[in-house]
Amino acid sequence: MNETKRKKYDSGILFLLASFGGVLLFYLWPFMVSLWFAFTDSPVRGNFAGIDNFTELLHNKAYLLGLKNTLAFIGMSVPLGMFLSLIVAILIRRSGRQKELFVLLFLIPLVIPSGSTIFFWQALFLDDGYLNGMLVTVGFDKIRWLDTSAVRYVILLIFLWKNLGYNMVLFLAGLHNIPREQYEAASVDGSGVVSTFLQITLPGLAPTMVLAAIMSVINSFKVFKEIYLITGSYPHESIYMLQHFMNNMFYTLNYQKLSAATCILVLMIAMVVLLLLRLERGFEQ
Repeated sequence: MNETKRKKYDSGILFLLASFGGVLLFYLWPFMVSLWFAFTDSPVRGNFAGIDNFTELLHNKAYLLGLKNTLAFIGMSVPLGMFLSLIVAILIRRSGRQKELFVLLFLIPLVIPSGSTIFFWQALFLDDGYLNGMLVTVGFDKIRWLDTSAVRYVILLIFLWKNLGYNMVLFLAGLHNIPREQYEAASVDGSGVVSTFLQITLPGLAPTMVLAAIMSVINSFKVFKEIYLITGSYPHESIYMLQHFMNNMFYTLNYQKLSAATCILVLMIAMVVLLLLRLERGFEQ
C-alpha cells in the first residue's frame, strides 16, 4: 500500500471512529443507562429490583391504554399508508409529463414543520372550525372532532398527509428497478392487470415494501408530536399513546417506569423489524 492510499485509509478510519463515538455517546450509552434504571427501584438508591418495574407496567391501566392505542394506530396507519402510497406511485409513474409536478405536490408536507400546520388542523377540526361550519351549512350536526373517538381518524389523516410522499418516493424507486422486459413478456403472454401486479410488481417491490413498512412503523411513533401539539398532555383516551405515558413518567421523575416502558418499546420495534426482514426473505425465495 503506497503512501497516498495509506493516508486515505487512515482518514477513513478516523471518520468511522468519530461516527462510532457519536453513536456510542448519544445512543448506546444512554440506552444502557436506561436499561439499568429499568431494573432498579429508583435512580437515587439504585437497588436491584428485578422485573418488578415491568410487572407493575403490565398492571398499569394508563400504560396498557397507551400500548393498546399505539398498536391499534400502527395497525391502521401503516397498511393504509403503504397501500395509498403504492397506488399514488403507480399512477404517477403512468402520468407522463406531469410526473415531476405530482411528485413535488406529495413531497411538500415533508418539508413543512409540524408546528406550522397545527393552527390549520385546529382551525379545520375545532368545534367552531371550518369543517363543522360546512356540516351545519348543509344541515348536519356539529361533530366534536378533537374531544371524541373521532380524533383517532383526524390523527390518521394527519399521518397520511405527512408521510404519504415519503413512501411514494420509495415505491417510485422500486418500480423503476423492475425490468420493463418482464411487463412486456407478461403482455405478450396475455396476462391481465391483476395477475401482472401479483406476479411481477409485488415480488419486485418486496425489498422496497419492507423498507417502507419499517419507516412507516418508525414514523407512526413520531405522530405523537402532532397529537401533543393539538390536544396537549391528556388527550381523548382513544389517542393516548405510549409516548404520553412516557412523557408523564418523565414529568413525575419516575425514571424506572419510563426506562422499563422504553425497553419494551425497543423490543417491540426490533421484533417487528425482524419479522419484516423474514417476510422479505420469504418473498425472495
